[in-house]
Amino acid sequence: SYHWVECILIFFPCVFQKYGYTHLSAGELLRDERKNPDSQYGELIEKYIKDGKIVPVEITISLLRREMDQTMAANAQKNKFLIDGFPRNQDNLQGWNKTMDGKADVSFVLFFDCNNEICIERCLERGKSSGRSDDNRESLEKRIQTYLQSTKPIIDLYEEMGKVKKIDASKSVDEVFDEVVKIFDKEG
Repeated sequence: SYHWVECILIFFPCVFQKYGYTHLSAGELLRDERKNPDSQYGELIEKYIKDGKIVPVEITISLLRREMDQTMAANAQKNKFLIDGFPRNQDNLQGWNKTMDGKADVSFVLFFDCNNEICIERCLERGKSSGRSDDNRESLEKRIQTYLQSTKPIIDLYEEMGKVKKIDASKSVDEVFDEVVKIFDKEG
């Protein structure tokens, strides 16, 4: 079965690899699929991303599951996954639970907590070189509203289950990194 950890905002691949996790970014998978000229979902994904909205769950789960299956087919021991940026809303969570029931266990949610303005500034800085269509203030403000309305309740749900490991991501990269290492040393 899969082991699943969700991560929001930022990640440190070298730490996750050290503990045997394969990092999968829901957003990166969607952006790659959007660029694929043979994809039936490319235009739809582009519209959702640009509008700061959440892509339909069936698309996101199919991409995640494909990557997980391919990873495990190549090496059956690689059954621990860090899923970055998923689930983003109740529909995502229900779709995941329906599709992956009995196949994946959520170990914990790694939640990088940061105030809105710092998030916006960091993404705008990233936007200077990322080429991402959603790295602009208008899209980012829409994404924050989507987060508050749709994603935060999911984090709250996992917090009620005692599965959230919260990190203050407004600190320096080194300080955040040290906190991540501590959590993985304990939970990894």
